[in-house]
Amino acid sequence: MSPLKPSDPLDAVRHPVASANGLPNTHYTDPQVFSEETDALLKSTWAGLAVASDVPEPGDAVPLTFLGMPLLLLRDKHGVVRVFNNVCRHRGMILVDEPRKIEGAIRCPYHSWCYATDGRLVTTPHVGGPGQNTDPNIDRSTLGLIEICSHIWHDIIFINITGDAPAFEEQHADLLSRWQDFDQPHIHGGRDSRFTLDVATNWKLAVENYCESYHLPWVHPGLNSYSRLEDHYNIVEPEQFSGQGTHVYRQLTSEDGATFPDFADLPTFWDQGAEYVALYPNVLLGAQRDHAFAIILEPLAHNQTREHVHLYYASKDIDGALRSSNAAQWKQVFEEDIFVVEGMQRGRSAPHFDGGRFSPAMDAPTHCFHVWVAARLQSHRAS
Repeated sequence: MSPLKPSDPLDAVRHPVASANGLPNTHYTDPQVFSEETDALLKSTWAGLAVASDVPEPGDAVPLTFLGMPLLLLRDKHGVVRVFNNVCRHRGMILVDEPRKIEGAIRCPYHSWCYATDGRLVTTPHVGGPGQNTDPNIDRSTLGLIEICSHIWHDIIFINITGDAPAFEEQHADLLSRWQDFDQPHIHGGRDSRFTLDVATNWKLAVENYCESYHLPWVHPGLNSYSRLEDHYNIVEPEQFSGQGTHVYRQLTSEDGATFPDFADLPTFWDQGAEYVALYPNVLLGAQRDHAFAIILEPLAHNQTREHVHLYYASKDIDGALRSSNAAQWKQVFEEDIFVVEGMQRGRSAPHFDGGRFSPAMDAPTHCFHVWVAARLQSHRAS
């Protein structure tokens, strides 16, 4: 008689919400599981990397490190935003080590191989010997910079490292349809509309906390004073996104009664409605009548996450003081969540914690995310 196969704790995660357990501790505390999740959840999907507003003009280049990989964000001379491996095809030297304008070609500082802004290898000095800039064994047409699959939606740059995910429009068709009213220009608010938060937590806990409104009365009492827990509803779209919405969104108003201009031609739902979803794996989004925001979660380690926050508007012509006030207000809200996600991270070191349970009424969005994580991990392990 063959021995019984040990049960997989991820099976319990995929139970219906009323009986499911949350993800086991190791999914927050074990560097090896973090590495496995990097492959299963982040590299093989459309992960958020940055925003196109980081490279506003042709030639603008920004080096980034994402999941340990050196990448180069670049707007080429034709205005196309591209993401490349930030390494020379010759000996793997880093090409660009600080944000700058590429005036001509991207030149490797090691042996001066040069690349056009569209990635083509254009010059190889002395490659065939002193004074010989060609060599029959070096085919420049095959040695351009390695480009990462990318897609821009509402200024957010999504990348698919493995290159084999379904097309972005196919993968996220449901959210694109749900928010089709906002399929119009999103204008970045500028320097005072971006900020970064470093948080001592696993990136998944930031997603889980953002998904649900259950914590509003205790963690966000100011927000809950006018957008109460009972004014919210759950959003659950299996395998794609989850979150929550409110029926009582209140516009920010200046002392003289000014507000931000609305996005154009919105249905009446958005007069007081707003929605906040986590687009799997790592982008947190907010949609309101007069502004939007995106939070790109950058996983740094199993217990460290960097949150890149960007605010967007329907017009360039907005009041600067009101814009700054809006950024400060959102920063306060997001900072209020830090002690929660850091506390849950510390709690995952409790030896007998089994992943916890879910409130069927309140935690469906978080459970939806856990099911997505568990399913992708099990599929990854079986392949």
